[in-house]
Amino acid sequence: MAWVSSLRGRFPLSTRGTVLMHVDFVLTGIVMTFLGPMLPALSARWSLSDAQSGSLIFAEFFSSMFGMLLSGVLVQRLGYRLTLITGLVLMPSGLVLLAFGPWLVGIFSICLMGVGYGMTTPACNLRTAEVNPGRSASALNWINAVWGIGAMSSPFLVSLALEAGKPWFFLFSTAFALLLLLAVLVFSRFVPDHRQPVAYSEGSASSPWTMRFLPLICALFFIYVGTETSFGNWVAMYARRLFPGHDSLATMTPSFFWGALLAGRALAPLALKFSRETSVAKTGLLIAFAGGAALAAARGMSLIVAGTTLAGLGLASIFPISVSLLPGWFGAASRRASGAVFASGNVGGAVLPWVVGALSTQFGSLRVGFFIPLGGVIAMLVFYIANQNLRPLRQEAPMLQSS
Repeated sequence: MAWVSSLRGRFPLSTRGTVLMHVDFVLTGIVMTFLGPMLPALSARWSLSDAQSGSLIFAEFFSSMFGMLLSGVLVQRLGYRLTLITGLVLMPSGLVLLAFGPWLVGIFSICLMGVGYGMTTPACNLRTAEVNPGRSASALNWINAVWGIGAMSSPFLVSLALEAGKPWFFLFSTAFALLLLLAVLVFSRFVPDHRQPVAYSEGSASSPWTMRFLPLICALFFIYVGTETSFGNWVAMYARRLFPGHDSLATMTPSFFWGALLAGRALAPLALKFSRETSVAKTGLLIAFAGGAALAAARGMSLIVAGTTLAGLGLASIFPISVSLLPGWFGAASRRASGAVFASGNVGGAVLPWVVGALSTQFGSLRVGFFIPLGGVIAMLVFYIANQNLRPLRQEAPMLQSS
């Protein structure tokens, strides 16, 4: 990275990085959600079973966990800008390799993208919180909504490329957009560029694993991220398999999920003005259950679209509400516990979609696999019914990563 530092003096474009980080989140939203709509094409290209297809999603999310673990170290040592540059080198490299590589190269390329995404996401969230100290919650909500715009547009872009018979065009054009952002970052410098140290209170100094609620909350995040990822990544394959004559619409079905998720998160603040957090969560999970049940029972494309939309709308508020409740569960130690909690979520995002594929292969029916995210919704509903009196502490704490 020495050559990058030497360029800083010649191209002293000083910036807080706000616009650049929002562009990064749009692009990473595309990168981390295109695998679902492209899964049928990749499965056909490599002659994969559903269990092997699920391993692609496993590789994506499991590798992103390592990127997230590296992100904090890199931010502390190199600063935000060089951390983002490192992630932006890995993501387009993975996209280009995926375009023409065989099965094993495909797994490696997806891991590259996962690590790159894992590096940039916490860095962008932390940077956003630090440069907006008086309104960190609203700034973080906005940047994560921008991620949703990228996620929602990804299936449309993939569908256009597949319709033209050129899936590589989507991969190369996304890689090119990432490289353009990388070039701007190389010729820029962030002011300031390093994370401010966080002073922990005496009560938060103990190991987070001594907190009795931690395993349960880790399980909650494991189930949530795994459920969301299972719906978002498998619905295109499911729709294509049930209704092979509607390939274009099937490829775009994840857009209904991500679009409903984005709309639900925009509407959640309004609902929270009239209802407590756990009530909104329970209502959302009932809606998600209706959506998941519709998907499992689908006999027509209209029911798949409706079920996908309801599932996204119902799940929309669960992640932000769960994050807001962390101070209520852990008090002053919530920041120390958040690392284990968010890591558990990423493991869930890797494991549960793989289980969906494994069950589909075992029983010869992807419909059976969709009972996994449906069961996840039921488990979360039980959790929130059992903890319906819990309220968050009224303090503003930054969200460290998006779902």
